[in-house]
Amino acid sequence: MKALHDIGRYFIMLRNMIAIPEKWGMYWKECLRQMNNIGVGSLTIIALISVFLGAVTSIQFSYQLSTSFVPLYYIGYIVRDMMLIELAPTFSCLILAGKVGSNIASELGSMRSTEQIDALEIMGVNTVSYLVAPKVFAAVFIIPFLVIISAFLGIIGGLVAVTASGKVPSEVFYRGLGMWFEPFNVSLMLIKGIVFSFLLSSVACFQGFYVKGGALEIGAASTRAVVNSSILILIADYIIAVVLL
Repeated sequence: MKALHDIGRYFIMLRNMIAIPEKWGMYWKECLRQMNNIGVGSLTIIALISVFLGAVTSIQFSYQLSTSFVPLYYIGYIVRDMMLIELAPTFSCLILAGKVGSNIASELGSMRSTEQIDALEIMGVNTVSYLVAPKVFAAVFIIPFLVIISAFLGIIGGLVAVTASGKVPSEVFYRGLGMWFEPFNVSLMLIKGIVFSFLLSSVACFQGFYVKGGALEIGAASTRAVVNSSILILIADYIIAVVLL
């Protein structure tokens, strides 16, 4: 019953979130602030993880292909499609679910525990539209750009790893990058980025907005936000793969 109650409150929150804001200036200012926090604040960790994801992928595939009759230029092809289809959108959003999701849940949970949200509601402010919507819209807008950067840096990391180790010449890797390219893979990557960013931000907002209690409950809500959004991202990843592929 609690699960059904939470699901119902979640969809009610989403419905209230799309209300027209009373002051567009404050709304857009908050959206820009959230974009900066989510995008610029997460760029370093996304870049670092993406480079090593691409590097590990290329090294492992070069090891597997070294004892087979498969041409080595397949490494570039495999790294490119792995980063576009799966590694860049899924791993990036799982990392952001931990970093961004916990921050959002903690921020809203602190506002709830200190009665700031209650004070806004007494003043007649639509708190869901004012506090939740900018975070969700900012995440949906900026995270796909992080996913694109992740895919690009992952491919660069794979190129540097195999060429620096001497396993594959750079021209062979480049040849694989240009072979059998499907533009739909880029669209699939962006679709995943948009869906995953909506899930991680909205679930985090829900957990923080409806928290009850003090510091312990805020910590528990942050943990639930990370765990639940990560599970939903993996489920959505499977559904998107089944439907679109």
